[in-house]
Amino acid sequence: MPRYVALLRAINVGGRVVKMDRLRQLFTELGYTDVQTFIASGNVMFDAPDRNVAALERAIEGHLRAALGYDVETFVRTAAELATIASLEPFGADTDEGRTVYVAFLREPPPASYLERLMSFQSGTDDFRVIARESYWSCTGRMSDSPYGKAKPDRETVSTSRNMTTVRKLAALAARPSS
Repeated sequence: MPRYVALLRAINVGGRVVKMDRLRQLFTELGYTDVQTFIASGNVMFDAPDRNVAALERAIEGHLRAALGYDVETFVRTAAELATIASLEPFGADTDEGRTVYVAFLREPPPASYLERLMSFQSGTDDFRVIARESYWSCTGRMSDSPYGKAKPDRETVSTSRNMTTVRKLAALAARPSS
């Protein structure tokens, strides 16, 4: 059975608290198996027979809306897709001290206007790449000091972000054989 990772937006932020055991229960109610969570920011690994990622996203979003009472945008990647994303070094080797790379997960490859907005914030501290359905942001220093970090112009596009360290840990966990 295929292994997936669901990256949920707005879980355990803004007063919307969901315990991880409750989140696992909600995924189990959908018929998914070997459900695991990683940190309390909406990262769920699961097995499902359905190979249609868009259908999985819709099913999860509908079930979470019904159970939690609010929309939870969901971005599903296969374990193999997440492993590929985790292996990328879009800005070269991650050796720069004080640099953090963030990955924004999108539903589909973004339009040119999205890339133009990102690149307008390119600076000595901020750099961007878009590869497939992911947008990568390299931030040197503190996110709160970055002009991009303050403005967040990509909020117009539905996405959810994780730092690359989290993505790599998720990919390693998802690669384990499911039970």
